[in-house]
Amino acid sequence: MEIAIQAEALEKRYGETRALAGVGLEVRAGTVLGLLGPNGAGKTTTVRTLATLLEPDGGWARVAGYDVVRQQREVRRRIGLAGQYAAVDELLSGRENLTLLGTLLKLGRRAARGRADELLASFELEHAADRPVRTYSGGMRRRLDLAACLIAAPEVLFLDEPTTGLDPSSRMVLWQMVRQQVAQGVTVLLTTQYLEEADYLADRIMVFGSGQVLAEGTADELKRKVGQEWLEIAVPTDEDVPRALAALAPVTVSVEAPTVDAQRRTLALRVTDRMTAISHCSAALEAQGVEVTDFALRRPSLDDVFFQLTGEKTTASTPEEK
Repeated sequence: MEIAIQAEALEKRYGETRALAGVGLEVRAGTVLGLLGPNGAGKTTTVRTLATLLEPDGGWARVAGYDVVRQQREVRRRIGLAGQYAAVDELLSGRENLTLLGTLLKLGRRAARGRADELLASFELEHAADRPVRTYSGGMRRRLDLAACLIAAPEVLFLDEPTTGLDPSSRMVLWQMVRQQVAQGVTVLLTTQYLEEADYLADRIMVFGSGQVLAEGTADELKRKVGQEWLEIAVPTDEDVPRALAALAPVTVSVEAPTVDAQRRTLALRVTDRMTAISHCSAALEAQGVEVTDFALRRPSLDDVFFQLTGEKTTASTPEEK
C-alpha cells in the first residue's frame, strides 16, 4: 500500500525545550494513525509540522508524496486540518461558511455551492444549513468544522483532538463521520487523549511522551505489552471468598496464586491458556458449590498501556499545552 504520511527523525525546539526529539512515523493510505499522549507530549507539534504550520529543526517528512518544507504548497493542496476548537465564522450560516471556503479555494462559485450542499447532507446539517453558526450546538459546530476541512476533498486529514468537550452522543456521531471518510480512502492522523477514541478509530496507535514515540502498534498489540489476560471472579458474600480460594487451589497450584480484592469480593487469576483456565476454574467452583455473581476474562486496557508508558492518567477534556 502507498505511504500517505512519512517522517523520520523530526525535531522541533523552543529554546532549551525539545518539543520533538527524533519522531518517526509512517501512515498507510486509507488508514488512521492515532497519536496518544499526555499534555505537552508533542502530539500537536507533530501535527502542525506535518501540516506545514511549523518547520522542523531537524529530520524530514513527506505528506501525500511531497516534502513538508520544500513543497509546502503541494502539501497544503492535499490536506485538511481540524484543530482542537471549531474554526468557523459564527455570524455566517453553515451553508455560507462552506460556500465561502470553497470559493476561496477556487472551486468556482457553482461548484462551491454544490460541494457545500453535499457536505451538509453527509454531516446531517441540512436542517440547520441556513441558520447562523452561533445557534449551533457544540457537536454541530465540530461537524461543520470537519465538513469545512473536506471542502477540497483532501487526501490526508489531520484531526487534533477533534472531540474535545463534546458529550458522548456527539462524539460518537463525529467518530462515524470520520470512519465514513476513511472508507472513502482518506488517510487520517488523529491526536487524542480519549482512550476509547483511539481504540475505536485508529488502525495503529503511537504513544507519545516528552516529544518521543514511546510505543507503537495496534490497540491489541499495545495491550499485550502491558501484561497477560486475567480471569476475574466475583462472589456474593465475604464468606464466599475463602471458599472460592479453596476451590481454585487445586487448579491454580502451578500458576500465580489469585489476588483478592476483599472490598469488591473478587479474585483475579492471571491466565496463559484462556480456554483451559475458564473450563477448569468454572468446573472447580461448581463442584464445591461456590456461587458466582460474575465470571469474566479481562484484558489490559489502553488506559493501562498509557499509564505504564507515561506514568500519567489520561485527562481527556484538557486541551494540550503547546
